[in-house]
Amino acid sequence: MSARLERLTEKIKVKDFKLNALLDLTQAINARVEVNALFELYVSFLKENLKIEKLVLFSHEDGNWHNILQFGVDIEVPPITDSEFFHAGKLSFKVSSTSNLSFVVIPVHDNDMPIAYLLVGDVGEEIIGLSPVIKHMNFIETITNIMLVAIRNRKLAEENLRQERVKQELELAAEMQAILVPNILPSNELFDVAAVYMPHQQVGGDYYDFMYLNDDEFMFCVADVSGKGVSAAFLMSNFQAYLRAIFNYLTLPLEEVIHELNKKVMRSAMGEKYITFFIATYNLKTKELNYINCGHNPPVLIQNGGKAELLSTGSIGLGMFDEIASLSKGTITLPKGATIVCYTDGLVELENDLKQEFGEERLSELIVNHPELNMDELNNLIMKEVTNFKGNMPWIDDTALLSCKIKSS
Repeated sequence: MSARLERLTEKIKVKDFKLNALLDLTQAINARVEVNALFELYVSFLKENLKIEKLVLFSHEDGNWHNILQFGVDIEVPPITDSEFFHAGKLSFKVSSTSNLSFVVIPVHDNDMPIAYLLVGDVGEEIIGLSPVIKHMNFIETITNIMLVAIRNRKLAEENLRQERVKQELELAAEMQAILVPNILPSNELFDVAAVYMPHQQVGGDYYDFMYLNDDEFMFCVADVSGKGVSAAFLMSNFQAYLRAIFNYLTLPLEEVIHELNKKVMRSAMGEKYITFFIATYNLKTKELNYINCGHNPPVLIQNGGKAELLSTGSIGLGMFDEIASLSKGTITLPKGATIVCYTDGLVELENDLKQEFGEERLSELIVNHPELNMDELNNLIMKEVTNFKGNMPWIDDTALLSCKIKSS
């Protein structure tokens, strides 16, 4: 057989190999084989069939270049920081030197964007004076592009599925939260209650509640889970259910309620989250308010149009320690017209563009200066003032606001 015929036969064999390699890789991708198996197939094509002796593959992910595959090189090869060879989607190559190892640089693009590059080396074929890298460079780039784009598309599909699951979880949590947080609050000749709830995300970790305990007494509360999002919302929903179960099925002093809630939060959050919590009960006959503040932003109390008083008596937050060592209950007799405004830190810690917080002082002054408003009007005014105060600055946290005015003497 002549040398020319041998070369022709070899070319046909190489062409057949390349077609079969592309077919095998495509079938493996469609069969969704593991990424490591794709890499093994890819290496066998280049190393065993094309006689590529050393290769380092860098992929562009999360804004950085990562070494995702390497063979034939026993040292760590750092990424090339000079991206000159990526300009204008060029498919050209240049020789680079890394730790005295010579490579041919082959950039790989997807829609004219650099997604990877290979550092490839081999021993030149002395007979024809052309190395396998240069001879098969277009094929190497093509098969690398097919593999990496497939991996990227798979990751994108998995991420889309993950986001869809998160979306469904958020929708479920939002529906659950809407059911648990009371949207109709009483306003009658004895007292007036109104609330606002604005989660920072689709769901949040803030919570308020109101419930009648008997004909003469009612309970109201506000709480804030550390953190945001779905995990905070689920913990708060669990907390709310347990709180209501205590008042529906047990008759406990307020101090015992706090101890029981602390145990529940510790079991549910296992020390990873905690809840700040303010709870109060009011007796319509005795006019007595009993409250405990568990590390929460102190509600503002206004009596007889006078100065603002902060309700801070209580304990540490729930879920911070296995046991609450020190706990105190506040007791106050409220006159007609007394107003209590409970809130979460998303309201008072909101900043304007000068990095100034809205703060408790501004909130207290606003309440003192508008004793004529009902609670719905007062809450609307507070939210309007807070919105104007922040200007173009974003909402940074969940926000809950619960206001109560005593109307009977």
